Amino acid sequence: MLNGRTTVLLTGFGPFPSVPANATSLLVPRLAEAARAAFPGIVFETRTLPTEWAAGIEHLYGLYEGLTPTVALHFGVSSRARGFEIEARGRNRLGFLPDAAGVFPSTPVLRAEGQEYLASTVPVSAIVARLRRRGLPAFISRDAGAYLCNATLYTALDMARRSAREHRIGFVHLPSSLLVEERRPAFGVHPRCPLTWRDAIDGGLEIIGATLGRPVARR
Repeated sequence: MLNGRTTVLLTGFGPFPSVPANATSLLVPRLAEAARAAFPGIVFETRTLPTEWAAGIEHLYGLYEGLTPTVALHFGVSSRARGFEIEARGRNRLGFLPDAAGVFPSTPVLRAEGQEYLASTVPVSAIVARLRRRGLPAFISRDAGAYLCNATLYTALDMARRSAREHRIGFVHLPSSLLVEERRPAFGVHPRCPLTWRDAIDGGLEIIGATLGRPVARR
């Protein structure tokens, strides 16, 4: 369990090609609201990262330097997500893909001479087990892709590795169809989405709880 003043940073992403509305930009502030009630005494900060190669990484550096979070949980969407995909590692690579501004990366790696893989510093297996105990579809992923999600995870882990401060950093992929579900009046599962919006909030709380080493205070 983490002791002392704990700041938790929760981030989502803005839109990008093929995803005109990103569910995580809506989810993160609502998750933080629920988390403040479930984990009294913990400071929660939320941000939406621009889905741009240069601006996104620059923004991430500023957040870590300005907020000095003890825990950072980054959320993104993927059409391949089967539920909660808890990323086990980030990879030092950049896919030649356009960002939200139509810009392609200028290099194939995030950090020259950096390690190929950096392991997430949240309890990945414990998170998945906790989600499954609640009946939620959860999986360990060892491939965060080659887009901004992977870039965010690897960059954050690299910053933490070179810092003297304690950080627990993780990344969660959610189904890109989740936004459709949030706009429905009921909470039933959308045919293309394995999670309801309520599942996303409840599961997010369990992820935070597992990372903090605390139970979720239900009200």
